[in-house]
Amino acid sequence: MSTVREIERRILRHLHGHRSRNHLTQIHAHLLRHHLHQSNHILSHFVSVCGSLRRMAYAHRVFLQTQHPNILLYNSMIKGYSLSPLCQMSINLFCAMKKRGIWADEFTFAPVLKSCSNLCDAKLGETVHGQVVSLGFCCFSGVKIGIVELYVNCGKMDDAGKVFDEMRERDVIVWNLMIRGFCKMGNVDMGYDLFKEMRERSIVSWNTMLSCLSKSGRDGEAMKVFHEMSDNGFEPDEATVVTMLPVCARLGEDDISQQIHSYAKSSKLYEKHVSIGNALVDFYCKRGLLDAAFMVFNNMPLKNVVSWNAMISGLAFNGEVEKGLALFDEMIKNGLNPNESTFPNAALWGALLSSCCNHGDMELAEVAVNELIILEPWNSGNYVLLSNIYAEKGKWDEVEKIRLLMMKSNISKAAGQSMIK
Repeated sequence: MSTVREIERRILRHLHGHRSRNHLTQIHAHLLRHHLHQSNHILSHFVSVCGSLRRMAYAHRVFLQTQHPNILLYNSMIKGYSLSPLCQMSINLFCAMKKRGIWADEFTFAPVLKSCSNLCDAKLGETVHGQVVSLGFCCFSGVKIGIVELYVNCGKMDDAGKVFDEMRERDVIVWNLMIRGFCKMGNVDMGYDLFKEMRERSIVSWNTMLSCLSKSGRDGEAMKVFHEMSDNGFEPDEATVVTMLPVCARLGEDDISQQIHSYAKSSKLYEKHVSIGNALVDFYCKRGLLDAAFMVFNNMPLKNVVSWNAMISGLAFNGEVEKGLALFDEMIKNGLNPNESTFPNAALWGALLSSCCNHGDMELAEVAVNELIILEPWNSGNYVLLSNIYAEKGKWDEVEKIRLLMMKSNISKAAGQSMIK
């Protein structure tokens, strides 16, 4: 007969095996069969695996059947919920644990702080921070990082800075948090200064700085950092490519973008991430290279609504409105539902209207202006345009309807606009 220790080892092997996702209920049944369903040691592993598989509801049902949960099991539950959308539950469990008289340890506070951070609850976080100090857990790296992340996410950079300055050893994670925090608050210079001070950087460090500079309109500096990243032996990942292609488009850096495109293909990033294809389509459209954009679009192994948006928008803004309309119809036929960014939107209908007016296609112009009125009911210019189109066609009844609609909707004609009566 197998000893209890051998059974435990076998269960743990199954739990942490690559097929645990498909066998969770069988493993649970195994626990029950061997009377291990009250073993805090085994259950803490079971809960951890449930958390990694996003099965915290299942973990909670098992937890509720435990008669004497200890700190090990509570920590697993608290951590599991801190990494889930239901992070408030980890706070609830933390409070329940204290009511039971179970003392927290260094492994409790990091996930509790993570939950406070995710909830952006600075007041609760400050209370937890106070408990960390009073219990003497400030010396643990994971807890310190949790405190910094809390204050960064809550926009309390002064408090984050105090904790950061008190840290004797600062790993790359806490540096990245501080840089992101300052940039998020609009202090990109401070974030950039911290980035320059870093002795050790990760790909996240580079991507964080590239993204912050790009979003702040500092494309030249973003390009400089990108070259530094390459010189330091870091290869671009998905986030790097998606950030740098728009920078290349704005700077007109076609050579650099071609290198990025080639790298994305050779490294299989293009095949693995639909966002890479979307960024390439957007880049080529912005550079007016529609054939290249179409080649990328047609060869994408996977497309989503953003992919279609990028191609349709690119066609419209490059004057190929009819092709954009045709592609929109094709998207619908392929079963994709438009979202708020998809054609038709105001910018695209505006591009269509401009093209129609240039080519004298008043029938399609009428359709475009009607759509613009639906999308921008507050824009008096759309009503004036439609009224003038009707006037040119001699549809005076329609002109009067537009005038009455504007009066009913309390929309005033802007100065300089001409409405034929």
